[in-house]
Amino acid sequence: MSGPTTPRRARRMALLIAVMAVITLAATIAVVWQITRSDEPPAPTATPPIPTDLAPDAVTDPPFPSLTYGIHTFLWWDETARTFDLDMVKLMNFTHVKQRFAWLDIEPAPGEWHWEQADAVVDEVENRGLEVVARIDGAPDWAIRPLDAPDDAPIDLEAWAEYCSAVAGRYQGRIAGYQVWNEPNLRVEWYGNTPNAAGYVKLLRACSDAIRAADPDAIIITAGLAPTGGPMPDAMPDVDYLRAMYAAGASPYFDVLGMNAPGYADPPHVSPDEVAAERGHRWMAFRHVEDIRAIMVEQGDAAKQMALLEVGWTLDPRPDVVWSWHAVTEEKQAEYLVGAYRWAAEHWRPWVGLMVTIYMADIDWTEDDEQYWWAVNTPGYPPKYRQAYFDLANMEKVCGDIVIPARDPGSPEAQRVPDVLPCAQ
Repeated sequence: MSGPTTPRRARRMALLIAVMAVITLAATIAVVWQITRSDEPPAPTATPPIPTDLAPDAVTDPPFPSLTYGIHTFLWWDETARTFDLDMVKLMNFTHVKQRFAWLDIEPAPGEWHWEQADAVVDEVENRGLEVVARIDGAPDWAIRPLDAPDDAPIDLEAWAEYCSAVAGRYQGRIAGYQVWNEPNLRVEWYGNTPNAAGYVKLLRACSDAIRAADPDAIIITAGLAPTGGPMPDAMPDVDYLRAMYAAGASPYFDVLGMNAPGYADPPHVSPDEVAAERGHRWMAFRHVEDIRAIMVEQGDAAKQMALLEVGWTLDPRPDVVWSWHAVTEEKQAEYLVGAYRWAAEHWRPWVGLMVTIYMADIDWTEDDEQYWWAVNTPGYPPKYRQAYFDLANMEKVCGDIVIPARDPGSPEAQRVPDVLPCAQ
């Protein structure tokens, strides 16, 4: 952000918001985990039907090739880091970067537009032959509103629609997809209000209508829901929230259903049934994605794709953090991430399109930041790369009808940034 707020300060503000969201989710997970480890039976959670028919043949016009390989990046403030990170994404044979376009960075005051950083991100991603998925959220203080009713959205929807329209109009045809908000089933992402799916649908509709008016070919992705079993009022189970979204009439306002899909403690192939038997909750499985897909089929929305917007495993070794129960080794992180893409390629095509790994690290993160331990590299100049980065770069990739064979890490192809990405559309 330019103006009276410095880029460094603005970056810290944005990072603080992200950290708060992650910490709140981790705290929610910890509460449920403590319940499941106690001597009492696990607290009951809503359970979707066990998937039997995920209707893959229903998806006949997928918005994204299946699979589309993406990674969450932080390209906003640091030009050097932006250039370096995009080279390293391209070296991975990944084609998409997910980048937050925070409203508070672009319109910090009503009608005061700051496009410099957004322009730089879109231009450089495009110049590299990559594509950007824009996560749009992060209202400025002036746009946050108290609720008049529980099913209201906590922001000025007229101003929000204007923001969505401005972004889509400025970058018409240049943004591969718009993720509208993130994890609204968490209280912290709903500005301290109890999560309410009908309120989110109002927010989604306002933005979706505005984007489609400005860019009719735009792909609208719902917010990635946090996989959680609650408890309310801090978090609403994702399966309940999704059904409530459908009940509130969400379907016409999105093209792709977003879902966050961390693997927690287990390998990606382990079923929700197995995880529930061990830990008490289906949502702790990476394959909980299948439960969400089953609800789409149940609701008559099987023709649409899903996007997995946050896929990852944490390394966090700190014994005093509440999420330490699901930390894995660096070797397991690499193995599980590669296994997640392999499972999706073998079992979830074509109804899963975009899959986004978290993260290419923000240059400002330290070991005190929870996100630091999810990333496939560490911050710095130059960054250090964890095993997951190399294994993701060199694994076999399946994108539509194209198969890119796994490559030897010592091969010339693994050492050279390609001019053209085989999976680029």
